[in-house]
Amino acid sequence: MNQPSAPVRDALLVVLALTSGAVDAVTFLRLGNVFSSVLTGNLVLLGVAAGQRHAALALNGGLALAAFSAGVLAGTAIAGAASEGQPAWPRRVTVTLAIELVVLVAFSAGWLAADGRPSGAVRLALLGLAAAAMGLQTAAVHRLGPMSTTYLTSTLGGILEALAVGRRPPDWPRSVGLIVAVIIGAGFGALTAELLRPVVPVAILLPLAAVVARVLGWGTLWPGSPHDQPEGG
Repeated sequence: MNQPSAPVRDALLVVLALTSGAVDAVTFLRLGNVFSSVLTGNLVLLGVAAGQRHAALALNGGLALAAFSAGVLAGTAIAGAASEGQPAWPRRVTVTLAIELVVLVAFSAGWLAADGRPSGAVRLALLGLAAAAMGLQTAAVHRLGPMSTTYLTSTLGGILEALAVGRRPPDWPRSVGLIVAVIIGAGFGALTAELLRPVVPVAILLPLAAVVARVLGWGTLWPGSPHDQPEGG
């Protein structure tokens, strides 16, 4: 099985961040003013909802947290945990991202069926799908090591900390690329959610689909390294 170099792996993670930024923007603007992956923001929104006795916001925030958590749990069961000596891109990461793609295809179908204006139970279902997809992506990327494409507070903090002490941040191309990609993805997601609603599926599916298609070219759905087998297998 062919494996990517670290720079190629990092470039793929940057592309994945385009999807996470777009999904977060769409869910915030059109699915209840909550995020699909920014857990700190959703926890704060739950506190705000409690303080303001805002039942709808509490429901949205609680659903996003629960669905994201379910996605992480399911994704971790599928992708497994990072281990010393594992391949640069374990095949179980590809499987998890492929499942995320299926979930976001279902999200896109629901979005289009609702003509980009979901409400009621449909809106809640789409919010749950989006958050679960981001949980799956979080678990898949975490299998690769201590990195993320969905929550980047520590990434930005690491860059600033390194700059403060006058040294180059470790893995700075990936870190900067992830932050820029999330912003670009969120911008495109917001644009489509506000003005080009039929194009929302393009914003959220295209980057993820491109990554899955690329890694399938390495044969990462088929057995390879023993480090990539299920636990106990």
